[in-house]
Amino acid sequence: MTAYRYLTTHALTGQTLAWDLPLSEVEFGPELCGPGSFTGILEPRLSNLMRSQVDPGTTAIYVERDRTLLWGGLIWRAEPEGQKLRLEAAGFGSYLTKRTDTHGNLDGRGPWVYSDPCQVIRDAWAYCQTQPDGNVRVAVDATTSRATVGTPADPYSTPWWEAPPLSKVVDDMVAVAGGPEWTETVAWAGSSPSQRIRIGWPRLGTRRQDISVTSGINVASTVPVQYDADSYAQVIIGLGAGEGRSRRRAVDAARNGRLRLEHVLELPDEKSQDRLAARTRTERVNRSVIGEVTEVVLRDHPAARIGSFQVGDDVRVRLNDEWSQYDGWARITGWLLRPPSDAGPEQVTVQLARADRFSYGA
Repeated sequence: MTAYRYLTTHALTGQTLAWDLPLSEVEFGPELCGPGSFTGILEPRLSNLMRSQVDPGTTAIYVERDRTLLWGGLIWRAEPEGQKLRLEAAGFGSYLTKRTDTHGNLDGRGPWVYSDPCQVIRDAWAYCQTQPDGNVRVAVDATTSRATVGTPADPYSTPWWEAPPLSKVVDDMVAVAGGPEWTETVAWAGSSPSQRIRIGWPRLGTRRQDISVTSGINVASTVPVQYDADSYAQVIIGLGAGEGRSRRRAVDAARNGRLRLEHVLELPDEKSQDRLAARTRTERVNRSVIGEVTEVVLRDHPAARIGSFQVGDDVRVRLNDEWSQYDGWARITGWLLRPPSDAGPEQVTVQLARADRFSYGA
């Protein structure tokens, strides 16, 4: 039988607090360009563990499956629910939402002109972890890209008087045209867990010919295929910073033989014309798809073993139900794994998006 274990450590010192925390109703997983999430239940008779082993805001939690670390992050909330205590955590990337650039330009690392957004992401993490009591020992990939951010006329900067959260810096880099993607992984480093920000360029993951998602084989349930024209548009009008005639504006349009539909994208804080154009184009690509599978629940099966796929992979999806017949490539944008329990077997809920929603920088 598959064995799970939940470990906690002090986020700042790395000291192990619990080697096998007794949790139930656990669900966890990573996501594309985000920190992922974790929830679990601690029974009230174990509430004395709260301060010593699951102190929110300063405790890291890890999930081990058959001696392999699958997920790690920071506990942010411990909330009583009747006779239970619900724990909520998010990946280490969530720490950047709690940190701001108090020096400006990440303490001299910027402003950035024709800079690689991968390097700016590393700069944000370096600034975060060199401040007092801010080192959560996250390693960041040395990936490089051919994308650039900032120009001599409009450098990318983070003024101290705006106190931007460090997470916004990372989000801005992901929004750059042809920019990188990121996710998180954890692994054992000797007897201690380690955490890493994986940066992918021109993409994370790859097209997988060796695994598949198919009704009647490894699909336990699915969200029906959605056909929604309310969110569809071939013409996006991006509106950035400024007012009146001075407001920044970008239009991205495509013709495909369908009735013209338009959408206004409000980005009032976007001062860069290049980033505004890139974000407008991304929105147009995302809205130019009708009919997609957004979520499937998989059982562990040789067609796609749990742990055999990663965030960013493209997989072939073949679904056949009373409402639709779907056969196409979908990209894994996240997953939530539910360990086996009295309530049911081990299952993984996989979040998907049509592969043709994405364009890459190469």
